[in-house]
Amino acid sequence: MKQPALVFVYNADSGFVSTLLDIGHKIVSPQTYSCNLCAITHSTFSMRDEWKSFVAGLGVPVEFLHRDELAERHGLRDVQLPAIFLKAEDGLKPWISREEIDRCRSLDELKRLVEHKLKA
Repeated sequence: MKQPALVFVYNADSGFVSTLLDIGHKIVSPQTYSCNLCAITHSTFSMRDEWKSFVAGLGVPVEFLHRDELAERHGLRDVQLPAIFLKAEDGLKPWISREEIDRCRSLDELKRLVEHKLKA
C-alpha cells in the first residue's frame, strides 16, 4: 500500500487571473480574504519559506490544490474550504477542517495543528 499523502486545498481557484485577483484582495482587504490557509502560508506573492521547509520536513507526501483542481481531479464540490485531506488508495478523507484552519491565527499555530494531527 502506498503511503498516504496530505492534500492541502486552498479556497481559491488556480490560474493567472485568479492569482492576480487574490493578490489584489489580500492587499486591499485582507480581513475579508476567504482563505486562511493562503493568508497564513503565503506572503503577498509566494509561499513562505518557513512553510515550505516545514512541509518538506513532514515525512509524508504532500500535494497543494486549488478548489477548481479539487473538483476536476477528485470530483469534490461544495466542500468547506480551505481544508486538508488525507489521500489514500480509496480517495480523499477529511483530515483538518476549515473551522480548524480558521482558528489558526499564525503560521506557528497552523504548524502545531498539523504536527498534532500527524501524531494522533
